[in-house]
Amino acid sequence: MLTVLIMYLLGFLYTQNSTKRSIKERLMKFLPCSAAKRTSPDIQNSVEDEMEIATVRHRPEALELLEAQSKFTKKELQILYRGFKNECPSGIVNEETFKEIYSQFFPQGDSTTYAHFLFNAFDTDHNGSVSFEDFIMGLSILLRGTVQEKLNWAFNLYDINKDGYITKEEMLDIMKAIYDMMGKCTYPVLKEDAPRQHVETFFQKMDKNKDGVVTIDEFIESCQKDENIMCSMQLFENVI
Repeated sequence: MLTVLIMYLLGFLYTQNSTKRSIKERLMKFLPCSAAKRTSPDIQNSVEDEMEIATVRHRPEALELLEAQSKFTKKELQILYRGFKNECPSGIVNEETFKEIYSQFFPQGDSTTYAHFLFNAFDTDHNGSVSFEDFIMGLSILLRGTVQEKLNWAFNLYDINKDGYITKEEMLDIMKAIYDMMGKCTYPVLKEDAPRQHVETFFQKMDKNKDGVVTIDEFIESCQKDENIMCSMQLFENVI
């Protein structure tokens, strides 16, 4: 169950039969750059040129700075930016647009609530929008961060009120959002109390001192001892 939670960070239902290629295809469909149209070589100028001529409300930081701050190469950043700008000409993504993009991958269910939680995790400065920089820094952690960085990011997602603890209520909200997103197309059919049962399993494993909350240290220690979670951390490292 914990492995499934980690996989849902990017909205993917990973199965044992999935290949790296299929994982990459699903990831690239999720990324805003998936909507980028093919253009002629004359039009495919460098991102620096695009930044100069594009009329946008938000201009990303220089590629050199993003390259230094993230784990992406300049070429990778160029590809990601072209797609991001194509999908979001204003240079930012608001929550409603984010929800619309995310819903395309879960037509059988309602991904609205989970997309809200995920949006808040990317919106690190809590200004109601996700810029290209926000997107890149979050993606850099999820795809190429250290285990510690990825688990910190996951904890921040589950810690809805950002008080440094995961409560049963917060985890139940997350689990209900995941089941709403999955819809009724699951096998075997999920019982109505499945989200609450998963929360209990989560806390039995994570809440070491049984005080009713999970701290960041408890979360990281438990995840690092789980072989399945550790394997899932490496699945997306080379997909771009």
